[in-house]
Amino acid sequence: MEAYNKLAPFIKTLFHDSADLIVRPLDWPEGEAILCQYSVLANQRAVNEQIDTLSQKFQEGQSNWGESSSSTVEVFHAAKLVEYVSKGESVVLFSETNLLLRINLPSNTNRSVMEPDSEHIIQGAHDGFVENMDMNIALVRKRLSIPDLVVKKMIISQSSNSPITYMYIESKVSKVTLDEIEYRLRKIETEYLFSSGQLADFLEDTVWSPFPQLMTTERPDKVATNLMEGRVVLMLDNTPTVLLGPITFASYFQSPDDFNGRVLVGTFYRILRIVSFLTAIFLPAFYIAIVSFHYEVLPYELSKTVKIAVNEIPYRPVIEAMILEITIELIREASIRLPSPIGQTIGIVGGLVIGDAIVSAGLVSNVMVIVVALTAISSFVIPSIEMNTTIRLLRYPFMLAATVLGFFGIVIGTIVLFIHLINLRSFKQPYFYPIVPFRPKVFKDVFLRLPFTKPHNQTTSFSPKEPVEESGDSKE
Repeated sequence: MEAYNKLAPFIKTLFHDSADLIVRPLDWPEGEAILCQYSVLANQRAVNEQIDTLSQKFQEGQSNWGESSSSTVEVFHAAKLVEYVSKGESVVLFSETNLLLRINLPSNTNRSVMEPDSEHIIQGAHDGFVENMDMNIALVRKRLSIPDLVVKKMIISQSSNSPITYMYIESKVSKVTLDEIEYRLRKIETEYLFSSGQLADFLEDTVWSPFPQLMTTERPDKVATNLMEGRVVLMLDNTPTVLLGPITFASYFQSPDDFNGRVLVGTFYRILRIVSFLTAIFLPAFYIAIVSFHYEVLPYELSKTVKIAVNEIPYRPVIEAMILEITIELIREASIRLPSPIGQTIGIVGGLVIGDAIVSAGLVSNVMVIVVALTAISSFVIPSIEMNTTIRLLRYPFMLAATVLGFFGIVIGTIVLFIHLINLRSFKQPYFYPIVPFRPKVFKDVFLRLPFTKPHNQTTSFSPKEPVEESGDSKE
């Protein structure tokens, strides 16, 4: 007990005498031993059984008594003790030999694997990532049973020991891209990262752009597909959301369902998503421009109906659109925060009741309700949450441009948007590829879901093994 009485106060001081810290003496065949662990993180029953097994091996005189799949012996150091215990491991200290035995048997506090709520599909796999990094890596390895699937870890902060795991396929990834990602990871300076969004802030080329330059997903099948296209996957522990990069603009319009169904069906829905993207951004601005400046583009009968509806509204069409758009955003946010059954009811009933009340009060016209409702539906067709949010933000500057200059304002806004997309990069790779630089052989994949009868000829939206400046044709 002499060693325990001497070391126990020191150990408790290292951990600020936390209430869930366990520091107790152990019966060991030779000398004194002290067990140190967090009761809420360690599987205490399994740890005790492992200690009994190792104690017996030590008593039998085996030279490697402490080495097993869940334990190892190292030279004692206070920093190692703090690191291992903070990660959920159990540590046994031997004061006489100045060694420590680390036992990695954490308690099972993870939720079961289930399909992500934000990325539902009709056919295909229905499993998703969880908050345990090891389990997430296992879900990817189940799909890619290949030896050159590389997993690496990097500690971004010595004070918090926050690990970042990144995965890639050695034969697919571009060495230039991999070096750039590792360079940016090494440059991160922060105490701790809690979410993938915080990590993306450090890695994106243009943080203030409305367009995401890293794709987020919780689907292992989507990760496996992107790894085969030469992308790198970045994971944080305790979050089910992973990052994919480099990414292209066209990748946000593809869904696992495209390849789970028929060729023509996948092509149809891919084109439908692109049309929905254009509708969600330009339809309110287009309507405002027509009502404010360009009635002549409408058929005579329709223009009369629109004029009658608009003349009864006391303010400009852009105010109508803003009222409805903000109302829809409020309903959407309320639906997310409320429990699922109540949220669905509020979304449906609230939309119908508020929409009818606003029209009856003469605050907006019936035509504007139709336009904004169609715009909202079109924005939710996009399978990516990040791009969905981007679309909802972009429609506001286009509405303001249409209010001031009509169609000319929409054209100016489109040119500015196009220039921004051309200049945007994802890990220094062209974001608007294969449109700019234009690659005809890859461009068709933006709109078409081609048959997979010849996988070696199948092209992707990202060609990692070739410099884009020289050639963009995929050789997969």
